[in-house]
Amino acid sequence: MFDELKSILTKVDADYADIRHETKKETRITFNGKDLTEIGNNTTDGYVLRVIDHGGYASIAFTDPARHEQAINTVLQNARLMSSAAKQPVIFKKSPVIKDRYSPELREDPRDISIEEKLQLTRKYNDIIMKNEKIATTNVGYIEQARQKTFLTTEGTEIQEELVTTRISGLITSNDGKLIQNVRVAAGGSNGFGILRDREDDFEKRAGIAVDLLNAQPIEGGCYRAIVNQSLGGVFTHEAFGHFSEADIIENNRSMREKMKIGAKLGSELVSITDDPTLAGKLGHYRYDDEGVAAKRTELLKQGVLVGHLHSRRTAASFDEPLNGHCVAEDYRYAPIIRMGTIFMEPGKNSFEELLRMLGDGYYLIDAKGGQTSGENFTFGAQYGYMVRNGKIGAMVRDINISGNLYSTLSNISAIADDLKFSEVGGCGKGQANIRSCYGTPHLLINNLIIGGK
Repeated sequence: MFDELKSILTKVDADYADIRHETKKETRITFNGKDLTEIGNNTTDGYVLRVIDHGGYASIAFTDPARHEQAINTVLQNARLMSSAAKQPVIFKKSPVIKDRYSPELREDPRDISIEEKLQLTRKYNDIIMKNEKIATTNVGYIEQARQKTFLTTEGTEIQEELVTTRISGLITSNDGKLIQNVRVAAGGSNGFGILRDREDDFEKRAGIAVDLLNAQPIEGGCYRAIVNQSLGGVFTHEAFGHFSEADIIENNRSMREKMKIGAKLGSELVSITDDPTLAGKLGHYRYDDEGVAAKRTELLKQGVLVGHLHSRRTAASFDEPLNGHCVAEDYRYAPIIRMGTIFMEPGKNSFEELLRMLGDGYYLIDAKGGQTSGENFTFGAQYGYMVRNGKIGAMVRDINISGNLYSTLSNISAIADDLKFSEVGGCGKGQANIRSCYGTPHLLINNLIIGGK
């Protein structure tokens, strides 16, 4: 493949060019209730060619290698049109030339597991959920995605990397004839099929929570002190803060760029946030981004002060900041865009039990359930929660929404536990889908949290 891509690049008469070829193999198995509704494998491949010529940038995706000359002519024409219309030329920050092949260490490569065994495991977990008579239905499935990427540049970089992702996840719905409730269930990662084994207790527990929610009381709306768990804190970190750390999001937004400038005080001194795709074994792990830049641990917020942004080669040059390898594509159909890899809030020094004692009276809110952001404001759902009285966890509550302002919420984090936990299943829809988007926090104690309820 390297020779084929080199041959294509030699025909590109531009100031800079890179080409990425991907082969993507997917396996999907889906149950709706007790019924198997989908099972199959699919393999696709394609190319993405990017060029810069006279300051104009363009990209093109194509699947037929025999038509590469047509693709070259089209992308060069587009780059030159962009050059004539651009207010400023596109410049890529200089990146070291890399020659490497990388495959992650996997605990059981899922490609070596038969589809019959994958079906058997998915069915077993679905059956565990469905055995409870108050579970009305499920939508539970197995998804496996293996991507082999080969990347070359006219600068001399040559990289081949594999990304392998597996998960069993979905929705559990309970019904007692008067009320319907649901919770999500998820197991998976990018470190092999082994992470999916021996998870019976997790699926049984999630089914139990769905049933318990039928007897939970709607939460009382108001402004409270609350503890949020790692999933809910992780979604807040990703959605409310993380996207504004992506340089392309704030680049042309004068107000947000001023607020997210290096050195700005954004939150409590307890809060430090990092993005680190190099964490092997985590869902968001990769060694090189889709511009051939080595992924780097990147501090974004340190003791409440903004110290970094996530960059592509273009925005790193525009902002005059270091490269950190955060430009990633969904697959062969797309040119890469700036994405988070594994974003998390650094752990604190308190135990979860100490956070409960500090809280006294309030709520313990668990697991994210959808939501949205609008500028610096956010609204997220929580799947369920509990009242806390005198530092003790009490009755379950449901129908929970939390909302607030990013900066005031960061300032209102009054304690952070020492129990950092990362997501096993991810998803981010910024421009393209990214099933490897990983996030996490420890438990967080937050003051003045606005909770919507009855």
